[in-house]
Amino acid sequence: MKFKTNNPVETRELAKKLVQIFVQSEKNRKNALVVSLEGELGTGKTTFTQGLAKALGVESWIKSPTFILMREHIIQNKKLKNNNLSRLYHVDCYRLTKPEALIEIGLKDILKDPQNIVLIEWGEKIAKFLPQNTIRIKFKHLSHDQREIKIL
Repeated sequence: MKFKTNNPVETRELAKKLVQIFVQSEKNRKNALVVSLEGELGTGKTTFTQGLAKALGVESWIKSPTFILMREHIIQNKKLKNNNLSRLYHVDCYRLTKPEALIEIGLKDILKDPQNIVLIEWGEKIAKFLPQNTIRIKFKHLSHDQREIKIL
């Protein structure tokens, strides 16, 4: 699937729509729902995460955990169909120099819990550590505000 957004508001709205599809398609999974957000700097990965988090009912403000690697958020919205998710983990690998650091902060256990959704900015940097059924989303600049968002 390929989408085009013309501004940050449209990027957030697209994420809100896609979260239900992701939850539905992965309802029988045994581990966390994992989404790898890939693409150049400034292409909308954090903006997309903000929209997805809002749709899940996350009340805290979403900002990139660039310097701390990971933030945990409580999911409030239980209105989504087949939603047994309770926590959103937002991971940012932009400054990651050694992938083993994610293991040290507990990512391995987080990926095993089917009540977690894990969004990983710069997920391509740790692709070999991600589950096989990871949803990969590629972000690309088209113009100043336009983005191409492709689900691989």
